[in-house]
Amino acid sequence: MWSLACMLLQSTAAMAVTAKSPTPNFGLRSVTPQAHSVALVALGCPKNTVDAEVMLGDLQRSGLRVISDPSKADVVIVNTCAFVDDAKSESISAIIEAAQLKAERSSPVRGLFVTGCMAQRYSDDLATELPEVDAVVGFEHYSDLPQQVHALLARGADEEVAPAQVFVGSASVPFRSEETRVRLTASHTAYLRVAEGCDHACTFCAIPGFRGKFRSKPFNIALAEATRLVESGVREINLIAEDTNQYGSDWGEQDGRRLADFLHALAELPGLRWIRLLYCYPSYFSPELVDAIAGIDKVVKYIDIPLQHLSPTVLQRMRRPPASNTLSLLRKLRERVPSLTLRTTFISGFPGETAEEHAELMERVRELQFERGGAFAYSQEEGTPAATMPDQVDADVKEARRDELIASFQEYAEAWATAQVGRELRVLVDKIEGEDAIARTEADAPDIDGSCRLMGCAHLAPGTELLATVIAADVMELVAIPSTSEKAIAHFSAPPPVQEQACDHDHNHDHDH
Repeated sequence: MWSLACMLLQSTAAMAVTAKSPTPNFGLRSVTPQAHSVALVALGCPKNTVDAEVMLGDLQRSGLRVISDPSKADVVIVNTCAFVDDAKSESISAIIEAAQLKAERSSPVRGLFVTGCMAQRYSDDLATELPEVDAVVGFEHYSDLPQQVHALLARGADEEVAPAQVFVGSASVPFRSEETRVRLTASHTAYLRVAEGCDHACTFCAIPGFRGKFRSKPFNIALAEATRLVESGVREINLIAEDTNQYGSDWGEQDGRRLADFLHALAELPGLRWIRLLYCYPSYFSPELVDAIAGIDKVVKYIDIPLQHLSPTVLQRMRRPPASNTLSLLRKLRERVPSLTLRTTFISGFPGETAEEHAELMERVRELQFERGGAFAYSQEEGTPAATMPDQVDADVKEARRDELIASFQEYAEAWATAQVGRELRVLVDKIEGEDAIARTEADAPDIDGSCRLMGCAHLAPGTELLATVIAADVMELVAIPSTSEKAIAHFSAPPPVQEQACDHDHNHDHDH
Protein backbone atom coordinates (compact mmCIF):
# COMPACT_ATOMS: atom_id res chain seq x y z
CA MET A 1 0.00 0.00 0.00
CA TRP A 2 1.23 3.48 -0.90
CA SER A 3 2.93 5.57 1.78
CA LEU A 4 4.20 9.09 1.30
CA ALA A 5 6.89 8.65 3.93
CA CYS A 6 8.13 5.42 2.33
CA MET A 7 8.09 7.03 -1.09
CA LEU A 8 10.29 9.86 0.09
CA LEU A 9 12.67 7.59 1.97
CA GLN A 10 13.16 5.53 -1.20
CA SER A 11 13.81 8.57 -3.34
CA THR A 12 17.43 9.63 -3.47
CA ALA A 13 16.33 12.76 -5.27
CA ALA A 14 14.18 13.70 -2.33
CA MET A 15 17.03 13.18 0.08
CA ALA A 16 19.30 15.30 -2.10
CA VAL A 17 16.80 18.13 -2.17
CA THR A 18 16.26 17.98 1.58
CA ALA A 19 20.01 18.05 2.16
CA LYS A 20 20.47 21.06 -0.09
CA SER A 21 17.43 22.95 1.12
CA PRO A 22 16.11 21.90 4.51
CA THR A 23 13.72 24.86 4.71
CA PRO A 24 11.89 26.95 2.10
CA ASN A 25 14.20 29.65 0.79
CA PHE A 26 11.93 32.03 -1.08
CA GLY A 27 12.63 34.69 1.55
CA LEU A 28 16.25 34.87 0.36
CA ARG A 29 15.39 36.52 -2.95
CA SER A 30 14.07 40.04 -3.40
CA VAL A 31 10.90 40.90 -5.30
CA THR A 32 11.48 42.37 -8.74
CA PRO A 33 9.26 45.16 -10.05
CA GLN A 34 8.13 43.48 -13.29
CA ALA A 35 5.13 41.13 -13.42
CA HIS A 36 5.88 37.89 -11.66
CA SER A 37 5.39 34.56 -13.42
CA VAL A 38 3.81 31.26 -12.47
CA ALA A 39 4.07 27.83 -14.09
CA LEU A 40 1.77 24.90 -13.41
CA VAL A 41 2.63 21.21 -13.82
CA ALA A 42 -0.72 19.56 -14.57
CA LEU A 43 -1.00 15.85 -13.83
CA GLY A 44 -3.85 13.37 -13.79
CA CYS A 45 -7.26 13.17 -15.41
CA PRO A 46 -9.28 15.73 -17.39
CA LYS A 47 -11.05 16.82 -14.20
CA ASN A 48 -7.65 17.87 -12.88
CA THR A 49 -6.95 19.59 -16.18
CA VAL A 50 -10.08 21.73 -15.78
CA ASP A 51 -9.06 22.58 -12.20
CA ALA A 52 -5.63 23.62 -13.49
CA GLU A 53 -7.09 25.76 -16.28
CA VAL A 54 -9.40 27.58 -13.86
CA MET A 55 -6.56 28.16 -11.38
CA LEU A 56 -4.38 29.59 -14.14
CA GLY A 57 -7.22 31.85 -15.20
CA ASP A 58 -7.51 33.18 -11.64
CA LEU A 59 -3.76 33.72 -11.43
CA GLN A 60 -3.60 35.51 -14.77
CA ARG A 61 -6.46 37.85 -13.85
CA SER A 62 -4.59 38.71 -10.65
CA GLY A 63 -1.72 40.13 -12.71
CA LEU A 64 0.63 37.15 -12.85
CA ARG A 65 2.19 35.95 -16.08
CA VAL A 66 1.42 32.31 -16.90
CA ILE A 67 4.35 30.54 -18.54
CA SER A 68 4.97 26.93 -19.52
CA ASP A 69 8.55 26.43 -18.28
CA PRO A 70 8.77 25.83 -14.50
CA SER A 71 12.50 26.53 -14.51
CA LYS A 72 11.83 30.14 -15.54
CA ALA A 73 8.93 30.87 -13.20
CA ASP A 74 8.86 32.73 -9.90
CA VAL A 75 6.31 30.27 -8.53
CA VAL A 76 5.67 26.64 -9.49
CA ILE A 77 2.37 24.90 -8.80
CA VAL A 78 2.21 21.10 -9.01
CA ASN A 79 -1.39 19.95 -9.54
CA THR A 80 -1.20 16.36 -8.34
CA CYS A 81 -3.09 13.11 -8.93
CA ALA A 82 -3.82 10.50 -6.25
CA PHE A 83 -5.73 7.90 -8.26
CA VAL A 84 -3.36 4.91 -8.13
CA ASP A 85 0.21 4.26 -6.96
CA ASP A 86 1.81 5.14 -10.29
CA ALA A 87 0.01 8.49 -10.36
CA LYS A 88 1.10 9.26 -6.80
CA SER A 89 4.71 8.41 -7.63
CA GLU A 90 4.58 10.67 -10.68
CA SER A 91 3.18 13.49 -8.54
CA ILE A 92 5.88 13.08 -5.88
CA SER A 93 8.56 13.13 -8.58
CA ALA A 94 7.12 16.36 -10.02
CA ILE A 95 7.12 18.00 -6.57
CA ILE A 96 10.72 16.93 -5.98
CA GLU A 97 11.80 18.30 -9.37
CA ALA A 98 10.18 21.63 -8.54
CA ALA A 99 11.83 21.61 -5.12
CA GLN A 100 15.21 21.09 -6.78
CA LEU A 101 14.59 24.15 -8.93
CA LYS A 102 13.73 26.15 -5.85
CA ALA A 103 16.90 25.02 -4.10
CA GLU A 104 19.17 26.25 -6.91
CA ARG A 105 20.55 29.71 -6.22
CA SER A 106 20.63 30.50 -9.93
CA SER A 107 16.95 29.60 -10.36
CA PRO A 108 14.22 32.26 -10.29
CA VAL A 109 11.84 29.85 -8.52
CA ARG A 110 10.91 31.28 -5.13
CA GLY A 111 7.70 29.46 -4.29
CA LEU A 112 6.30 25.94 -4.54
CA PHE A 113 2.60 25.19 -4.13
CA VAL A 114 0.97 21.75 -4.22
CA THR A 115 -2.66 21.38 -5.31
CA GLY A 116 -4.82 18.55 -6.65
CA CYS A 117 -6.04 15.28 -5.22
CA MET A 118 -2.85 14.51 -3.28
CA ALA A 119 -3.10 17.90 -1.60
CA GLN A 120 -6.69 17.18 -0.64
CA ARG A 121 -5.96 13.64 0.54
CA TYR A 122 -2.46 13.85 2.06
CA SER A 123 -2.12 17.51 3.02
CA ASP A 124 -0.48 17.09 6.43
CA ASP A 125 1.93 14.41 5.19
CA LEU A 126 3.03 16.60 2.28
CA ALA A 127 3.57 19.62 4.51
CA THR A 128 5.55 17.58 7.04
CA GLU A 129 7.66 15.45 4.72
CA LEU A 130 8.42 18.11 2.10
CA PRO A 131 9.60 21.29 3.84
CA GLU A 132 10.43 22.83 0.44
CA VAL A 133 6.68 23.17 -0.19
CA ASP A 134 5.33 26.60 0.78
CA ALA A 135 1.63 25.75 0.77
CA VAL A 136 -0.62 22.74 0.25
CA VAL A 137 -3.94 23.90 -1.19
CA GLY A 138 -7.14 21.86 -1.38
CA PHE A 139 -10.22 22.30 -3.55
CA GLU A 140 -12.09 24.66 -1.24
CA HIS A 141 -9.25 27.20 -1.31
CA TYR A 142 -8.43 27.21 -5.03
CA SER A 143 -10.05 30.63 -5.40
CA ASP A 144 -7.65 31.96 -2.74
CA LEU A 145 -4.56 30.81 -4.63
CA PRO A 146 -3.75 34.18 -6.26
CA GLN A 147 -3.82 35.89 -2.87
CA GLN A 148 -1.52 33.22 -1.41
CA VAL A 149 0.93 33.49 -4.31
CA HIS A 150 1.06 37.28 -4.14
CA ALA A 151 1.58 37.11 -0.37
CA LEU A 152 4.56 34.82 -0.85
CA LEU A 153 6.06 37.05 -3.55
CA ALA A 154 5.67 40.12 -1.32
CA ARG A 155 7.85 38.67 1.42
CA GLY A 156 11.07 40.56 2.00
CA ALA A 157 14.50 38.95 2.11
CA ASP A 158 14.80 39.68 5.83
CA GLU A 159 11.48 38.10 6.80
CA GLU A 160 11.48 34.83 8.66
CA VAL A 161 10.68 31.85 6.46
CA ALA A 162 7.35 30.32 7.44
CA PRO A 163 6.70 26.58 7.55
CA ALA A 164 4.49 25.03 4.91
CA GLN A 165 0.90 26.19 5.21
CA VAL A 166 -2.07 23.88 4.70
CA PHE A 167 -5.32 25.16 3.17
CA VAL A 168 -7.62 22.21 2.48
CA GLY A 169 -11.19 22.30 3.82
CA SER A 170 -14.17 20.38 2.50
CA ALA A 171 -14.09 17.94 -0.42
CA SER A 172 -17.71 18.67 -1.41
CA VAL A 173 -17.09 22.21 -2.65
CA PRO A 174 -19.94 24.09 -4.38
CA PHE A 175 -19.35 24.92 -8.03
CA ARG A 176 -17.94 28.29 -8.92
CA SER A 177 -17.45 29.85 -12.33
CA GLU A 178 -15.27 27.78 -14.66
CA GLU A 179 -15.87 29.96 -17.72
CA THR A 180 -12.61 31.91 -17.68
CA ARG A 181 -9.62 29.63 -18.03
CA VAL A 182 -6.11 29.46 -19.41
CA ARG A 183 -6.61 26.41 -21.55
CA LEU A 184 -4.10 23.55 -21.55
CA THR A 185 -5.79 21.73 -24.42
CA ALA A 186 -5.64 22.72 -28.07
CA SER A 187 -7.80 25.73 -28.89
CA HIS A 188 -10.45 23.73 -30.79
CA THR A 189 -11.14 21.06 -28.16
CA ALA A 190 -12.08 21.43 -24.51
CA TYR A 191 -13.30 19.53 -21.47
CA LEU A 192 -16.55 20.61 -19.87
CA ARG A 193 -17.11 19.37 -16.33
CA VAL A 194 -20.82 18.83 -15.75
CA ALA A 195 -20.62 17.27 -12.27
CA GLU A 196 -18.21 16.56 -9.46
CA GLY A 197 -17.87 13.93 -6.74
CA CYS A 198 -19.32 10.44 -6.44
CA ASP A 199 -21.95 8.75 -4.28
CA HIS A 200 -21.06 5.18 -5.23
CA ALA A 201 -19.36 2.84 -2.78
CA CYS A 202 -16.97 0.87 -4.99
CA THR A 203 -14.73 -1.06 -2.62
CA PHE A 204 -11.51 -0.29 -4.53
CA CYS A 205 -11.96 3.46 -4.92
CA ALA A 206 -10.96 6.30 -2.60
CA ILE A 207 -12.24 9.12 -4.85
CA PRO A 208 -15.47 9.88 -2.91
CA GLY A 209 -13.33 10.54 0.15
CA PHE A 210 -11.40 13.40 -1.46
CA ARG A 211 -13.66 14.53 -4.32
CA GLY A 212 -16.81 14.63 -2.19
CA LYS A 213 -20.46 13.87 -2.79
CA PHE A 214 -21.95 13.83 -6.30
CA ARG A 215 -23.23 17.23 -7.34
CA SER A 216 -24.32 18.42 -10.77
CA LYS A 217 -23.29 21.79 -12.14
CA PRO A 218 -26.43 23.94 -12.56
CA PHE A 219 -27.85 23.52 -16.07
CA ASN A 220 -27.74 27.16 -17.13
CA ILE A 221 -24.23 27.66 -15.71
CA ALA A 222 -22.93 24.62 -17.59
CA LEU A 223 -24.60 25.78 -20.79
CA ALA A 224 -23.16 29.30 -20.39
CA GLU A 225 -19.71 27.80 -19.96
CA ALA A 226 -20.16 25.71 -23.11
CA THR A 227 -21.37 28.77 -25.01
CA ARG A 228 -18.29 30.74 -24.01
CA LEU A 229 -16.00 27.89 -25.01
CA VAL A 230 -17.61 27.68 -28.45
CA GLU A 231 -17.42 31.45 -28.88
CA SER A 232 -13.67 31.18 -28.18
CA GLY A 233 -13.22 28.72 -31.07
CA VAL A 234 -13.91 25.33 -29.46
CA ARG A 235 -15.29 22.83 -31.98
CA GLU A 236 -15.30 19.72 -29.77
CA ILE A 237 -16.64 19.55 -26.21
CA ASN A 238 -15.79 16.49 -24.11
CA LEU A 239 -18.21 16.09 -21.22
CA ILE A 240 -16.60 14.86 -18.02
CA ALA A 241 -17.47 14.06 -14.39
CA GLU A 242 -16.90 11.13 -12.08
CA ASP A 243 -20.18 9.74 -13.49
CA THR A 244 -21.10 11.94 -16.44
CA ASN A 245 -24.39 10.27 -17.37
CA GLN A 246 -25.67 10.75 -13.82
CA TYR A 247 -25.91 14.47 -14.56
CA GLY A 248 -28.98 16.07 -12.99
CA SER A 249 -30.01 13.03 -10.96
CA ASP A 250 -29.38 14.92 -7.71
CA TRP A 251 -31.90 17.65 -8.60
CA GLY A 252 -34.95 15.50 -7.96
CA GLU A 253 -38.39 16.62 -9.09
CA GLN A 254 -37.60 20.33 -8.72
CA ASP A 255 -35.65 20.17 -11.99
CA GLY A 256 -36.38 17.29 -14.33
CA ARG A 257 -33.66 18.13 -16.84
CA ARG A 258 -31.01 15.49 -17.29
CA LEU A 259 -28.03 14.79 -19.57
CA ALA A 260 -30.26 14.14 -22.59
CA ASP A 261 -31.69 17.65 -22.27
CA PHE A 262 -28.21 19.09 -21.95
CA LEU A 263 -27.08 17.31 -25.12
CA HIS A 264 -30.00 18.82 -27.03
CA ALA A 265 -29.11 22.27 -25.69
CA LEU A 266 -25.46 21.87 -26.66
CA ALA A 267 -26.44 20.76 -30.15
CA GLU A 268 -28.07 24.16 -30.70
CA LEU A 269 -24.77 26.01 -30.28
CA PRO A 270 -23.58 27.22 -33.70
CA GLY A 271 -19.95 26.39 -34.37
CA LEU A 272 -19.88 23.34 -32.11
CA ARG A 273 -19.28 20.23 -34.21
CA TRP A 274 -18.59 17.33 -31.83
CA ILE A 275 -19.94 16.41 -28.37
CA ARG A 276 -18.28 13.45 -26.64
CA LEU A 277 -19.26 11.49 -23.51
CA LEU A 278 -16.45 10.42 -21.21
CA TYR A 279 -16.55 8.72 -17.79
CA CYS A 280 -20.05 7.25 -17.93
CA TYR A 281 -21.33 4.82 -15.30
CA PRO A 282 -22.97 1.52 -16.37
CA SER A 283 -26.34 2.79 -15.14
CA TYR A 284 -28.37 5.98 -15.75
CA PHE A 285 -28.74 5.33 -19.49
CA SER A 286 -32.37 6.37 -19.74
CA PRO A 287 -34.28 5.80 -23.00
CA GLU A 288 -34.14 9.57 -23.53
CA LEU A 289 -30.36 9.60 -23.19
CA VAL A 290 -29.88 6.67 -25.55
CA ASP A 291 -32.19 8.36 -28.07
CA ALA A 292 -30.19 11.59 -27.78
CA ILE A 293 -26.90 9.79 -28.36
CA ALA A 294 -28.34 7.96 -31.36
CA GLY A 295 -30.25 10.87 -32.86
CA ILE A 296 -28.18 14.02 -32.36
CA ASP A 297 -25.68 14.34 -35.20
CA LYS A 298 -23.23 16.42 -33.16
CA VAL A 299 -23.01 13.74 -30.46
CA VAL A 300 -20.22 11.50 -31.73
CA LYS A 301 -21.06 7.81 -31.55
CA TYR A 302 -18.52 7.11 -28.84
CA ILE A 303 -19.12 6.34 -25.17
CA ASP A 304 -16.50 5.84 -22.49
CA ILE A 305 -17.79 3.49 -19.74
CA PRO A 306 -15.16 2.25 -17.27
CA LEU A 307 -16.60 -1.16 -16.37
CA GLN A 308 -13.75 -2.36 -14.08
CA HIS A 309 -14.66 -6.05 -14.53
CA LEU A 310 -17.24 -8.39 -16.07
CA SER A 311 -17.12 -11.41 -13.76
CA PRO A 312 -20.32 -11.44 -11.62
CA THR A 313 -18.47 -12.48 -8.47
CA VAL A 314 -15.71 -9.89 -8.85
CA LEU A 315 -18.25 -7.16 -9.56
CA GLN A 316 -20.11 -8.16 -6.42
CA ARG A 317 -16.94 -7.79 -4.34
CA MET A 318 -16.33 -4.45 -6.05
CA ARG A 319 -19.88 -3.28 -5.27
CA ARG A 320 -20.46 -2.51 -8.91
CA PRO A 321 -23.64 -3.01 -10.99
CA PRO A 322 -24.38 -6.70 -11.74
CA ALA A 323 -22.76 -8.20 -14.82
CA SER A 324 -26.13 -9.17 -16.27
CA ASN A 325 -27.33 -5.56 -16.15
CA THR A 326 -24.11 -4.28 -17.71
CA LEU A 327 -24.16 -6.82 -20.53
CA SER A 328 -27.81 -6.00 -21.25
CA LEU A 329 -26.96 -2.29 -21.37
CA LEU A 330 -24.03 -2.80 -23.75
CA ARG A 331 -26.14 -4.90 -26.10
CA LYS A 332 -28.89 -2.27 -26.04
CA LEU A 333 -26.39 0.47 -26.87
CA ARG A 334 -24.92 -1.58 -29.73
CA GLU A 335 -28.39 -2.24 -31.12
CA ARG A 336 -29.62 1.34 -30.80
CA VAL A 337 -26.39 2.96 -32.05
CA PRO A 338 -24.99 0.55 -34.68
CA SER A 339 -21.84 2.62 -35.38
CA LEU A 340 -21.02 3.02 -31.69
CA THR A 341 -17.43 2.99 -30.47
CA LEU A 342 -17.19 1.70 -26.91
CA ARG A 343 -14.22 2.50 -24.69
CA THR A 344 -13.78 0.88 -21.32
CA THR A 345 -11.24 0.24 -18.58
CA PHE A 346 -10.69 -2.90 -16.49
CA ILE A 347 -8.88 -3.65 -13.24
CA SER A 348 -6.73 -6.75 -13.19
CA GLY A 349 -5.90 -8.66 -10.04
CA PHE A 350 -8.65 -7.37 -7.78
CA PRO A 351 -8.39 -9.07 -4.35
CA GLY A 352 -9.50 -12.67 -4.58
CA GLU A 353 -9.60 -12.69 -8.38
CA THR A 354 -9.13 -16.30 -9.43
CA ALA A 355 -7.77 -17.59 -12.70
CA GLU A 356 -11.34 -18.62 -13.55
CA GLU A 357 -12.71 -15.13 -12.90
CA HIS A 358 -10.00 -13.60 -15.05
CA ALA A 359 -10.77 -16.13 -17.80
CA GLU A 360 -14.44 -15.15 -17.57
CA LEU A 361 -13.48 -11.50 -18.02
CA MET A 362 -11.36 -12.34 -21.06
CA GLU A 363 -14.23 -14.34 -22.56
CA ARG A 364 -16.57 -11.35 -22.19
CA VAL A 365 -13.96 -9.04 -23.71
CA ARG A 366 -13.68 -11.34 -26.73
CA GLU A 367 -17.45 -11.43 -27.03
CA LEU A 368 -17.98 -7.68 -26.80
CA GLN A 369 -14.87 -6.62 -28.77
CA PHE A 370 -14.47 -3.10 -27.40
CA GLU A 371 -13.02 -0.79 -30.03
CA ARG A 372 -11.05 1.12 -27.39
CA GLY A 373 -9.86 0.08 -23.97
CA GLY A 374 -7.32 0.19 -21.21
CA ALA A 375 -6.39 -1.82 -18.13
CA PHE A 376 -4.40 -1.29 -14.98
CA ALA A 377 -3.28 -3.52 -12.18
CA TYR A 378 -5.26 -3.22 -8.95
CA SER A 379 -3.75 -0.71 -6.51
CA GLN A 380 -4.40 -0.98 -2.77
CA GLU A 381 -5.86 2.33 -1.64
CA GLU A 382 -5.68 2.94 2.09
CA GLY A 383 -9.07 3.49 3.68
CA THR A 384 -10.95 1.41 1.11
CA PRO A 385 -12.61 -1.94 1.92
CA ALA A 386 -10.68 -3.74 -0.81
CA ALA A 387 -7.33 -2.77 0.70
CA THR A 388 -7.90 -5.11 3.64
CA MET A 389 -9.65 -7.91 1.77
CA PRO A 390 -8.04 -11.35 2.01
CA ASP A 391 -6.35 -13.06 -0.93
CA GLN A 392 -4.50 -10.07 -2.34
CA VAL A 393 -3.15 -11.04 -5.77
CA ASP A 394 0.62 -11.11 -6.34
CA ALA A 395 2.01 -8.21 -8.34
CA ASP A 396 3.41 -10.37 -11.13
CA VAL A 397 0.02 -12.07 -11.60
CA LYS A 398 -1.80 -8.71 -11.68
CA GLU A 399 0.61 -7.37 -14.26
CA ALA A 400 0.41 -10.49 -16.45
CA ARG A 401 -3.38 -10.32 -16.47
CA ARG A 402 -3.25 -6.60 -17.23
CA ASP A 403 -0.94 -7.26 -20.17
CA GLU A 404 -3.31 -9.92 -21.50
CA LEU A 405 -6.19 -7.44 -21.41
CA ILE A 406 -4.14 -4.76 -23.15
CA ALA A 407 -3.09 -7.21 -25.85
CA SER A 408 -6.75 -8.02 -26.51
CA PHE A 409 -7.64 -4.35 -26.78
CA GLN A 410 -4.81 -3.81 -29.24
CA GLU A 411 -6.02 -6.75 -31.32
CA TYR A 412 -9.56 -5.36 -31.55
CA ALA A 413 -8.31 -1.83 -32.21
CA GLU A 414 -6.24 -3.17 -35.11
CA ALA A 415 -9.23 -5.07 -36.49
CA TRP A 416 -11.35 -1.92 -36.23
CA ALA A 417 -8.69 0.15 -38.01
CA THR A 418 -8.35 -2.38 -40.84
CA ALA A 419 -12.12 -2.36 -41.31
CA GLN A 420 -12.06 1.41 -41.90
CA VAL A 421 -9.96 1.15 -45.09
CA GLY A 422 -12.08 2.40 -47.98
CA ARG A 423 -14.61 4.08 -45.72
CA GLU A 424 -15.49 7.76 -45.56
CA LEU A 425 -15.19 9.12 -42.00
CA ARG A 426 -15.73 12.42 -40.25
CA VAL A 427 -12.41 13.73 -38.94
CA LEU A 428 -11.30 16.75 -36.94
CA VAL A 429 -7.85 18.25 -37.56
CA ASP A 430 -5.69 18.55 -34.41
CA LYS A 431 -2.31 19.76 -35.70
CA ILE A 432 0.04 19.99 -38.66
CA GLU A 433 3.01 17.65 -38.96
CA GLY A 434 5.28 18.27 -41.93
CA GLU A 435 3.21 18.12 -45.11
CA ASP A 436 0.33 16.32 -43.40
CA ALA A 437 -2.51 17.16 -41.04
CA ILE A 438 -2.98 14.97 -37.97
CA ALA A 439 -6.66 14.50 -37.25
CA ARG A 440 -8.95 12.26 -35.22
CA THR A 441 -12.06 10.34 -36.17
CA GLU A 442 -15.21 10.37 -34.07
CA ALA A 443 -13.93 7.10 -32.58
CA ASP A 444 -10.86 8.79 -31.07
CA ALA A 445 -10.94 10.94 -27.94
CA PRO A 446 -8.20 13.55 -27.46
CA ASP A 447 -4.90 12.30 -26.06
CA ILE A 448 -6.03 8.74 -25.24
CA ASP A 449 -6.95 7.16 -28.59
CA GLY A 450 -5.52 7.02 -32.10
CA SER A 451 -5.17 9.51 -34.93
CA CYS A 452 -5.78 9.89 -38.66
CA ARG A 453 -3.02 11.24 -40.89
CA LEU A 454 -4.38 13.34 -43.77
CA MET A 455 -1.78 13.15 -46.52
CA GLY A 456 -0.65 16.46 -48.03
CA CYS A 457 -3.10 18.52 -45.97
CA ALA A 458 -0.79 20.93 -44.18
CA HIS A 459 -2.99 23.77 -45.43
CA LEU A 460 -5.87 22.71 -43.15
CA ALA A 461 -6.18 24.64 -39.91
CA PRO A 462 -6.57 22.81 -36.59
CA GLY A 463 -10.27 22.57 -35.83
CA THR A 464 -11.27 21.90 -39.42
CA GLU A 465 -13.89 19.17 -39.75
CA LEU A 466 -14.17 17.23 -42.99
CA LEU A 467 -14.95 13.88 -44.54
CA ALA A 468 -11.92 11.76 -45.40
CA THR A 469 -11.48 8.44 -47.16
CA VAL A 470 -9.22 5.96 -45.36
CA ILE A 471 -6.54 4.45 -47.62
CA ALA A 472 -4.39 2.56 -45.08
CA ALA A 473 -4.39 1.61 -41.42
CA ASP A 474 -2.10 0.84 -38.52
CA VAL A 475 -3.05 0.06 -34.91
CA MET A 476 -2.97 3.66 -33.69
CA GLU A 477 -3.10 5.63 -36.94
CA LEU A 478 -5.29 5.68 -40.01
CA VAL A 479 -4.02 7.20 -43.25
CA ALA A 480 -6.58 9.11 -45.30
CA ILE A 481 -7.15 11.69 -48.01
CA PRO A 482 -9.92 14.30 -48.14
CA SER A 483 -13.05 13.03 -49.84
CA THR A 484 -14.16 14.89 -52.95
CA SER A 485 -17.79 13.84 -53.15
CA GLU A 486 -20.56 16.44 -53.17
CA LYS A 487 -21.48 15.27 -49.68
CA ALA A 488 -17.90 15.84 -48.50
CA ILE A 489 -17.73 19.32 -50.03
CA ALA A 490 -21.00 20.26 -48.35
CA HIS A 491 -19.80 18.87 -45.02
CA PHE A 492 -16.44 20.70 -44.96
CA SER A 493 -16.26 23.13 -42.03
CA ALA A 494 -13.31 25.41 -41.37
CA PRO A 495 -12.78 26.72 -37.83
CA PRO A 496 -13.50 30.34 -36.88
CA PRO A 497 -10.60 32.66 -35.97
CA VAL A 498 -9.16 31.69 -32.59
CA GLN A 499 -9.33 34.17 -29.74
CA GLU A 500 -5.76 34.29 -28.47
CA GLN A 501 -5.15 33.95 -24.74
CA ALA A 502 -3.12 36.76 -23.22
CA CYS A 503 -0.41 34.59 -21.73
CA ASP A 504 2.88 32.91 -22.50
CA HIS A 505 1.52 29.42 -21.84
CA ASP A 506 1.72 26.97 -24.73
CA HIS A 507 -0.74 24.15 -25.32
CA ASN A 508 1.91 21.46 -25.16
CA HIS A 509 2.52 21.90 -21.44
CA ASP A 510 3.08 18.59 -19.72
CA HIS A 511 -0.14 17.02 -18.56
CA ASP A 512 -1.44 13.50 -18.52
CA HIS A 513 -4.93 12.43 -19.37
